[in-house]
Amino acid sequence: MAAELTAHQLIAQHRPTLDQALEAIRTRAYWSPHPEHPKAYGEHGSLGMAEGKAAFDALLGTRLDLGQPGTDDWVGGEVSPYGIELGVSYPHADVDVLLPAMRAGMRAWRDAGAETRAVVCLEILKRISDRTHEFAHAVMHTSGQAFMMAFQAGGPHAQDRGLEAVAYAYVEQVRTPDTAEWTKPQGKRDPLALTKQFTPVPRGIALLIGCNTFPTWNGYPGLFASLATGNAVLVKPHPRAVLPLALTVAVAREVLTEAGFDPNLVALAAERPGEGIAKTLAVRPEVRIIDYTGSTEFGDWLETNARQAQVYTEKAGVNTVLVESTDDYKGMLSNLAFSLSLYSGQMCTTPQNLLIPRDGIRTEEGPKSYDEVVADLARSVDGLLGDDARANALLGAIVNPDVKARLEAASGLGEVALPSREVANPEFPGAVVRTPVIVKLDGARKYWDGAEDEAAYLSECFGPVSFAVAVDSAADGVDLLRRSIRDKGAMTVGAYTTSDEVEQAVQEVCFEECAQLSLNLTGGVYVNQTAAFSDFHGSGGNAAANSALCDGAFVANRFRIVEVRREA
Repeated sequence: MAAELTAHQLIAQHRPTLDQALEAIRTRAYWSPHPEHPKAYGEHGSLGMAEGKAAFDALLGTRLDLGQPGTDDWVGGEVSPYGIELGVSYPHADVDVLLPAMRAGMRAWRDAGAETRAVVCLEILKRISDRTHEFAHAVMHTSGQAFMMAFQAGGPHAQDRGLEAVAYAYVEQVRTPDTAEWTKPQGKRDPLALTKQFTPVPRGIALLIGCNTFPTWNGYPGLFASLATGNAVLVKPHPRAVLPLALTVAVAREVLTEAGFDPNLVALAAERPGEGIAKTLAVRPEVRIIDYTGSTEFGDWLETNARQAQVYTEKAGVNTVLVESTDDYKGMLSNLAFSLSLYSGQMCTTPQNLLIPRDGIRTEEGPKSYDEVVADLARSVDGLLGDDARANALLGAIVNPDVKARLEAASGLGEVALPSREVANPEFPGAVVRTPVIVKLDGARKYWDGAEDEAAYLSECFGPVSFAVAVDSAADGVDLLRRSIRDKGAMTVGAYTTSDEVEQAVQEVCFEECAQLSLNLTGGVYVNQTAAFSDFHGSGGNAAANSALCDGAFVANRFRIVEVRREA
C-alpha cells in the first residue's frame, strides 16, 4: 500500500511540537499542547462532547477487529465499575504467529531514524487527542474514574506523558552523531583515518502490561518510549481495562500504515478470563523490554524471572505525609482532604500514612492536639464530600472488589476517626461509591508488643484508606518516614512544617532514600498529582518503582548504539 503520510509531511506538521517538548523538558516550565477543558474539543477534526459519547456508545457490544495476524479467538467481558457491561470483544492472538509478524517490520522502522519515528508517534498522539472525549468514556468505564478525571488524566495528561517520553527518546538517540571522521596522527607516518557510523538499534519487542486504574496514563510512557526508540510494542491490557489501550493500538496501527510502516509494530494481546498470559509473554525470548504497573508481587516476579528483558516497574509503596506544623491550618486540611478523596484514593500517589506528633502541632491558630488535627481533617473530608453530586464527581467508583474488601476491613484495625459511607450515583445505580475512612493508629506500638498497628501502616492499603499515626515527636516521625521509604518504598512524600530544621531533616531523608517530596501544599496543587514535562513521577530509587516517568534512564536502555567502522 502506498504511503499516505510522507516523512516530510509529518516533520513539517509535528517538528514544532517536538521542539516545544524538548524545550519544556529542558526548562521544566509548564507546557502542554493538549487542552484540559472538554469544551476545547469539537473543531479542526476533533470530536466534541456529544460526538465523543456517541462514538463510545457505538463501540458497546461490537467486535474490535484490528486486522492482526494470528487471531485465533475473540475475547472480552469487561464490566464497568459503574455497573454496565461493555460487551466489546477483542482479538486473541496466537503469539507464535503474532510475534514473528511484529519483528518483520522492525528493520524499516529502525532505518527510518529518530526524527521520523518521533513525528509518527506525535501523529498517533494527535489522533488520540482528537478523540479525547471518546477515550475519556472508555477510561471512565474501565477504571471507575469520574468523568472529568477520566477526561483529564486519561486524555490530555496521558497524552502529555506519552509526548514527554517521545521527547526524551529523541534526545537520547541524537546525543550520538550519525557519523564521525576519526583521524589519529602517527608522527612521520600517514595518519590513521576511519569513518565511523553510529546507529541506534532497538532491543526487540516491548511488552506493555497495562493496569486497571490508569490504563492510558500509566501505559503511554512505556508504549511511546519503546516505539520511538525503534521497538515493536505488544500491548497486554489489564482484563478489566482493555478498551482504552485497544483503541490506542487501533490508532497506532492506522497511522503506521498510512506512514508506510508495518502496522504490526503495535499489536494487542487480549486474554481469556483467568488465562494469565502476562507471565507467558514476559519470558518469551522475543520480548526484550517490559513495562509494568501493578502489584509488588508480580513486579518482583518480573524483575526476577524476565531475565532476557529490560524491566521497568511501578509497584506498590506506602506514601507518607509528616504533619509537624503549619501557618495555614485550614489550607492544609483542605489540601489533604482533597488528596485523600480524589478517585477514592485509588492512585499510586495517594497519601496513606499521616504522621502526627501525639503532643500535637503548631498552627497560626495556636496549638492543636493530635486528636484535634485528626478530627478537623475528618470534618474537612466530610465537608468536601457532604454533597452527593460533588462526592460522585470526586470519588468515581470503586474499581474492583479487592479495594472494597480492604476498605471494609480497615475499620477493624483501630479507632475510626472518619467512617466510610456509601454514596448513591443516580446516573449509574450499579456503581460502588464509598467515601474514605480514616483510622487512628499508634506509631509506638510495635510488632513485639503484640499490636497490629505497625503491620497496618507499614503495608500498602490501596484504596480510600488512610491512617493517622501518632508519633512521639517530629524526630520520631522523620525516623518512621525513613524506615517506611527504605522498607516499603514511596511514590510520594509530603510534609507540613514551619521549622527549617524539620524541613531539612525530611528533605535529607528523601535525598538519601530517593523519594519525591512536596512541602507545605495548601493551594490547588496536591501531593498525588504530577505534571508532565516538569514533575518526575516516582524516582526509580526506592522499592515502589525502579523507574521514573520520565527521565533519560527511562528511555536510554530501550536501544543501543551499534558502530560500524570503515577505512577512510
